[in-house]
Amino acid sequence: MANQYNKCHKIQDVCQTQHKVPLLTVDRPASIQALEGTFVISKQPGPPLYVKIEKMSSSTQASLSFLLSIFMSVVMVTFASNFYNDFDLTWGDHRANIRNGGQILTLSLDQESGSGFQSKNEYLFGRFDMQMKLVPGDSAGTVTTLYLSSQGGAHDEIDFEFLGNLSGQPYILSTNLYSQGKGDREQQFYLWFDPTKNFHTYSAIWNRRKIIFLVDNIPIRVFSNLESIGVPFPKSQPMRVYSTIWNGDSWATRGGLVKIDWSKAPFTATYRNYIANACVWTSGKPCRNKSINAVENVFAEDKAVLGPKGRERLRWVQKNYMIYNYCTDLKRFPKGLPPECKR
Repeated sequence: MANQYNKCHKIQDVCQTQHKVPLLTVDRPASIQALEGTFVISKQPGPPLYVKIEKMSSSTQASLSFLLSIFMSVVMVTFASNFYNDFDLTWGDHRANIRNGGQILTLSLDQESGSGFQSKNEYLFGRFDMQMKLVPGDSAGTVTTLYLSSQGGAHDEIDFEFLGNLSGQPYILSTNLYSQGKGDREQQFYLWFDPTKNFHTYSAIWNRRKIIFLVDNIPIRVFSNLESIGVPFPKSQPMRVYSTIWNGDSWATRGGLVKIDWSKAPFTATYRNYIANACVWTSGKPCRNKSINAVENVFAEDKAVLGPKGRERLRWVQKNYMIYNYCTDLKRFPKGLPPECKR
């Protein structure tokens, strides 16, 4: 077991993994002395959180007890998600449905309309996870989205778009970023699995330093705050979580050459296990909850997500599965690449 978690050398380290091993589920950090070893902190299906705890001094134990109390109080709340409580079905009528007592949500597209939902809360910074199973079979021309967005023309946005394809052909995951209304920062990927067979977790980490896109906790893209060289960065506008499914056959599959086969409708995407470890923006006031900010820092630390293993995985994805990068598209930017591409 120690070899599986050799990146968790210190008490402060929090690791995420998909390995399923019989570890202790921590309901509350009542006794630090009883918590030596590697333990799981998880109340939801999907990737659990592992903490490796080594022997420590009494003063470290006291500090850790306080920190774990804060951490666990937030984790326990945010893991208790329910689509009835967390989201509003915003369009599509009967095509958007919440089922199984709030545990499952489905969006469908037919020839008359698509559908969508949005979070009840607005957020400023955090980690957002959603498990999705995409439209199976012939999904050419369909676009399924999951994104964070603020309001207005000068909006900010963190965007996952899943572009359907003919049966047997791979989905394309298109990522994009908007800051103050300006986008044009697409990076596109094939996935290394069939996203229609099982649920997979799509995540965004957003803080003042970085935005990280993840698939099954593997980083696929990092956008750093480079305001120092004039690159705008989303940091002041609260955003909601949105998801939609709609007809994009004018462009989505092979540049619009492949149209939707409406005889295969309805096209349905399925969602579960939404988690937001995030700062909720309330009544126009920024979040000042220190415990939430602590969780933001835990999830956003480079050594937790972009340590040596994380950066190795990032390079693996970008080398083997990236199919488009705006930072190498000289035809699109004949007057010069955006400044962040030159770093």
